[in-house]
Amino acid sequence: MNLYDSLTAELTDTVWLDTALETVARQPSAIGRLFPAAGRRCGRWALNGAGGLPGWTVDDAARVLLLTRLPESALQTELEPLYRFGDAAEKRAVLRALPLLPVQDSFPGLLLDALRTNDTRLVSAALGPAAACLPAAAWRQGVLKAVFMGLPLADVADLDTRADAELATMLAGLVEERHAAGRAVADDATALLHRLQEKVS
Repeated sequence: MNLYDSLTAELTDTVWLDTALETVARQPSAIGRLFPAAGRRCGRWALNGAGGLPGWTVDDAARVLLLTRLPESALQTELEPLYRFGDAAEKRAVLRALPLLPVQDSFPGLLLDALRTNDTRLVSAALGPAAACLPAAAWRQGVLKAVFMGLPLADVADLDTRADAELATMLAGLVEERHAAGRAVADDATALLHRLQEKVS
């Protein structure tokens, strides 16, 4: 089931959504008013039919679909303001849309901004599939931040593929610091450290 089908299966009325999708394709500047309105017009509950999209909400899906309908030239001008001036839910939708857009590699700054926040929703979204365009150093720091914040590492895309000896060293240092401070370390972080140490031994 694709994203549109997953979303419309949740809605009793798709008129607003369908009209909005057609509008932004014809009039890209309309995204500025339609993007924020998606939560109010479509809903904010969990997207039950999301299949491989755990943690997504109805408004996430609606906003991502709106972004996928924008012409590529409009993405270059509209995407960053939607993130910069949006609330947390709107920022998260932009981050989740990036892997589906032809301009993903043009906006690593949005991911870096999200990773600098203390909002678990944004950090988690920034470490999802969109993180493929992050430089290795920034990605490692993002993983460490996820561990520090107690985020599930299962949400980090390509974790075992990208994790390397340098991440193992950094993670070992963080674990040691937390133990010295009498603080627990999540089981998934400990398991990752063990996997990395076995890989480099």
